[in-house]
Amino acid sequence: MDKKYIVCGKIFDGINETLEENVNILVEGKYITAVGKNLKRPRDAEIIDLSHLTVTPGLIDAHVHFDFKDTRELSTYAFTDSDEMKTLNTVYCATKSLEGGFTTVRTMGSAFVGFGQIDAKRAIDRGMITASRLIVAPHALNISGGHWDFSQHVATNPFLSELMERAYVSVGNGVDWCKTIVRKQMKYGADFIKIMAAGGFSSPNDSPVNPQFDEEEVKAIVETTNSYGSYVAAHAYTAEAIEKLINLGVHEIEHGSLLKESTAELMEEKGVSFVCTMTPYEDVIQNDQEKLAQKSIYFKEKLRLYGKQLIESREIIKDMIMQRKVLMGYGSDIVAVYNNYDCWIEFKCWRDNGIPALRTLVAATSDNAKIIRRPDLGSIEPGKIADIAGWSSDILEDHEALRICDFVMKEGKIVKQNFN
Repeated sequence: MDKKYIVCGKIFDGINETLEENVNILVEGKYITAVGKNLKRPRDAEIIDLSHLTVTPGLIDAHVHFDFKDTRELSTYAFTDSDEMKTLNTVYCATKSLEGGFTTVRTMGSAFVGFGQIDAKRAIDRGMITASRLIVAPHALNISGGHWDFSQHVATNPFLSELMERAYVSVGNGVDWCKTIVRKQMKYGADFIKIMAAGGFSSPNDSPVNPQFDEEEVKAIVETTNSYGSYVAAHAYTAEAIEKLINLGVHEIEHGSLLKESTAELMEEKGVSFVCTMTPYEDVIQNDQEKLAQKSIYFKEKLRLYGKQLIESREIIKDMIMQRKVLMGYGSDIVAVYNNYDCWIEFKCWRDNGIPALRTLVAATSDNAKIIRRPDLGSIEPGKIADIAGWSSDILEDHEALRICDFVMKEGKIVKQNFN
């Protein structure tokens, strides 16, 4: 069996918020088999010298949209790119995110008509393509006219809008449809179910304070998903929407950018996980007018309209992260301004908001592994899959430390080595 003996400079194990020195790692095949300061090197093991780097587990981004690939907004690609191109976009983005040290990403619904993102996942899993591991929700389920109903972009032409809505399998209404679409998502390989349970900032004809899906529809989705042993992650913003979803059995909340103290308390009580996605709202939090100007008219208007609430809720979210009473995940959710494979941007956002570097990295490693239900990932421990990254930048002090990754190993294989 192929053996590698990794000599680390500093190491963050994904669990403890400390950097250790003089720690070595033994990898055999695709697994980590030993970690320690006085670790003996097997004579037949290849030495990988990372003594000049800070070593971390391979990072996990729990909220990406990879069916488009640059700074244009997702709505553009929903119209202009075929499913085949969206599959290629997904693969391209996943290769770029792997180069950035993110060995696993979770795709949170897409603009596919069909199931091309599942094919991208399978191709990567089969070793046909070297890219980030994909955890996939093929579509984000939503109602007619909802946040992920791309036909609302042409609602001024009802004939064309109706044709488009019928083409997207993830748009529908009623309890029976909700049960059926979950079954079909699972049939074709979904890892979990994503629902758009509220309007959003980036869509033209709804609002982040608008609830979407009624109680019976949400119940049908949750119960059907649970019957497969899977879970529902829900896009929602306000305290009212989130608290209703949690009481209906939703396992995980995405965004939550307009929540209240009562929401945090309910999340803690019910054991709900939370991926807070700071990146899309950061231009308001930091008053970055240059970045705000790059967004669509309706995105800018909503960010300005809810700016005060976003700032107030951000303080609650920061406290939730630091208190660790709720399982908090790291998710970039890039849909505008940046390349959407630039998963490192979320690290900068957490750091700019005063979250310590290693607390942020816990969210991007072991905590995200729990959220995506992959206990074999997220930490440098014996028995875990050998996903490992190395960084020459100052992880503790540099808010842009994750911009460039110098070493990447996925499943025991070196896929990037940016040094001589």
